[in-house]
Amino acid sequence: MPNKDAAVFERTRIVQAQQLLGLLRSARSGTPALTVISAGPGMGGTELIESFLQGISVGRQDTIVLHAAGAGSEKDIAFGVLHQLLASSPAEVRHPAQGSPGGSSGGAGSPGDIVGNGEILLKLIQEVTDQGNTLILCVDSIQLADPESLRSLLYALRRMGQVPVLTILGLNTEIAAQSPSTAQSPSTGLDDLLAFPDATTIELGPLTPSEVQELRRGYSGPELTLPAARALVEHTGGSPRLIGALLNEFPVSVWSTRQETWPAPSECVAHTAAALTRLPAEGAALVQAAAVLGVRSQLAVATQLAGISDAVAAVESASCSGLLFVSATGAETRLEFTRPVFRAAVYQHLGPARRAALHAAAAAIMTAPGQRLKHRAAAALLPDAGLAAELEAAAEGFASSGAWSSAAQAYTQSARLNPEPSVRETLLVKALDAMVGAGELPLALASLDALDSFAPGPRSDAVRGHLAILRGRPAQADAFLQKAWNGVDPATDPGTASAICQRQVLHALARFNGRDLVMWAERVKGLAPPGSPAAVEAQAIEGLGLGFSGRYAESERSYRHADKMPQHEAQHQRIEMGKGWLHLAMDRVDEARSELAGAVPTEFAHGSQRISLWAQGWLARADFAIGAWDDALRTVDAAALMQEESGIELLRPLIHWTGAQIQALRGNWKAAAGYVERGAAATDSYPAMLLPYCLAMAQVAEAKVDYDGVIRALLPVLRMQRGAGIDEPGFWPWQDHYANALVMTGRIDEADAFLVPHEELAMQRGHRSTRARLAYVRGRILAARGDVGAARSTFLEGLAQLDGLPLPYARARVKFAYGQSFRRAGKRREAAAVLAEARDLFAGLGAKAYVDRCSREMRAAGVSPDDAPGSAAGREASAPTGMQSELTEQEKAVAALVASGLSNKDAAAELYVSVKTVQYHLTRIYAKLSVTSRSGLAAVYSGSRRGAE
Repeated sequence: MPNKDAAVFERTRIVQAQQLLGLLRSARSGTPALTVISAGPGMGGTELIESFLQGISVGRQDTIVLHAAGAGSEKDIAFGVLHQLLASSPAEVRHPAQGSPGGSSGGAGSPGDIVGNGEILLKLIQEVTDQGNTLILCVDSIQLADPESLRSLLYALRRMGQVPVLTILGLNTEIAAQSPSTAQSPSTGLDDLLAFPDATTIELGPLTPSEVQELRRGYSGPELTLPAARALVEHTGGSPRLIGALLNEFPVSVWSTRQETWPAPSECVAHTAAALTRLPAEGAALVQAAAVLGVRSQLAVATQLAGISDAVAAVESASCSGLLFVSATGAETRLEFTRPVFRAAVYQHLGPARRAALHAAAAAIMTAPGQRLKHRAAAALLPDAGLAAELEAAAEGFASSGAWSSAAQAYTQSARLNPEPSVRETLLVKALDAMVGAGELPLALASLDALDSFAPGPRSDAVRGHLAILRGRPAQADAFLQKAWNGVDPATDPGTASAICQRQVLHALARFNGRDLVMWAERVKGLAPPGSPAAVEAQAIEGLGLGFSGRYAESERSYRHADKMPQHEAQHQRIEMGKGWLHLAMDRVDEARSELAGAVPTEFAHGSQRISLWAQGWLARADFAIGAWDDALRTVDAAALMQEESGIELLRPLIHWTGAQIQALRGNWKAAAGYVERGAAATDSYPAMLLPYCLAMAQVAEAKVDYDGVIRALLPVLRMQRGAGIDEPGFWPWQDHYANALVMTGRIDEADAFLVPHEELAMQRGHRSTRARLAYVRGRILAARGDVGAARSTFLEGLAQLDGLPLPYARARVKFAYGQSFRRAGKRREAAAVLAEARDLFAGLGAKAYVDRCSREMRAAGVSPDDAPGSAAGREASAPTGMQSELTEQEKAVAALVASGLSNKDAAAELYVSVKTVQYHLTRIYAKLSVTSRSGLAAVYSGSRRGAE
């Protein structure tokens, strides 16, 4: 690896390098250490060792390095590696009596030889360390070292005592696995060295995509996107050497474009070519045929394409090359390249003429029409109008089934082979549109420059508008889509017109405007052929637009009609996502979970990543609603990875919203903040982005008892044009959070006025969970105004609305508000009973933040949570043991809140008392606990927690 590459490589192995430095420090202190650097081929084991030793050589002068490496060609040379070690020692420290290692008694490798040479090494170790030096013994490729050297090294290490020596052994795990079993060769010494007492193992696995991005930052030029980094990892198996070579030889843009075969570095091509020349003719022919067929191929097809007579011998020699292996998958026997980059190297080495000939031969023997067409296209080096037309027809077929990724590939190939420039432009625009439809934004953005060279038109404007929607840029999308619509004549070009209308449907969905969504969906259905992707997706999304407008019966009819339409799997994905979202909003959570889970996979018929991300965002909300919070977090994390790779910004806030809320309710504030940060949206974003972001911020603030923060977080929602959609019950549950925060900050009349229209709409729609959420706020208002009877009836009515619904968190919230309000109203016994029930529900969900709040409320009601059922759930800070009896229950509640860092105002809001009441209690608490400040109180509680631990 060149010096620059070595320096960049260090950035990806910082943790492992730090481990080596720690072992060296241990050795310098007089405690010898042995470590094994375990790595597969190309994973950077040798580079890590060389980089580490190079850093030592330019550092302190009191460190001596003895370095050797095993080699397959020298494995039978007795004491060959030991000779390298001794020869690498500086002349001034070589033992005067040291000669070349060898035998003085018996034959080579006899016990006498091993002891004698082990003594030579041992004396050298003692001489170096007696002079105040630290010694590093390094043997790389130890699996290829001769057994005599290994046993001599083992002899010396066992007898050297407590001296400053670090031993580094480099192990190539793949070669070691291919070596004969050591059980049959017990005297090699390798197993004993690897199992040396207190030895550590540093394993170097494949680079991760994030490590590849870090590796790229060591070079000049643009950074590597996550999808491009993942492509490099998959292509190379994560090999640092291969990745470094590819980054050196090819521009970053290569990894952001669609290619049938990624390139291979020149060193890899040369190595592969040399390996092919060493194979028998039929073995080489089989490897070349397999490269034309792909990374994986059927053995029978590969042997037929290679035209070989002795398949067994060819497979044996090809497997021994290390380039590919044989596997049995189901009823098939397959050939598979060990890494895709090796297939690319073989393919590259073939040359254009040989590749074209093999592809043409493959097309002749393939039975599947799609495979025949693929190989015919790969064999064509010049424009071919007939073949281009066939590819375009295939692309249209893929598009008609909603398989946009396959359509994009076929359109691109068709454009390459079409001899007419104007037709090529149209095909490339269709290819770009299909990439966006598939949710492959990095590919689409990399291909966007092609549009700039074309004459502007409605189709290209629609593509740019579609791309702007998925990137979360509403103003830009609106401008492009309006321009596209104004420039098209639906009568003469209904295909382009329907495509533009379909983009307007998505634009309306992102704006959460039900009326516009339904209007544009009707236009699509009037222009697009029945059963076409545009018509099916319009039907799938139209149901949501009707739901946004509260037209649930019509929405259900729309989806029943969609279910009767002929569907390919990719179209079915869209319909299931729409139904699942609608049913979640309608409190039909179990149905929603099933439908949304069915819309998540993208493997079938190349389903859309965009649809999958919508489905995962709402599936996480469904899991949250029923209390399956661990499942929800798994969905969030999987979707977050897919979103980052796809580049679809539109759905990023929705995906992270649930993660933020769950972590906040669990009291994991740092994790919650991370989700909020990753889901951030600007104020000029689409409502579908801003709403979940604002809700995430508000729900985290509420869990922290920061009601002013709740109000600040939801102000952008309050200022939105909330027409048909945003305020519709069931879709965006923001109203109760905002009204509750108004009540908790003393703005009772304002909360009352805000609540009325939402209560009326929920009543009109008969939406049970929304009525329950608004009821707990109405109950708070009534209790605050002293109408306890009406408050009780309202809370109970809210709970009744939830009967039969699988919504444990919603039920717990109503009970908490009920108990907190009644504790403040002086109904302590009733409050304590309800709070205990709420705490049990929160405990079952793992909502620690609210378990603690319930316990504090119970103390304030004069009831010790420890005496209530489920008391193990409460783990909040408690008063020091010796002073428990000195504080009243309400004083304990105030003290715990203030000690946790809350201001008097926030503590008052949490306990639903006045600030003066908190100040009064604090004065008494300070006197009883003999402290004079908030910090002193916090110190007392902190010490109590540490003692309890």
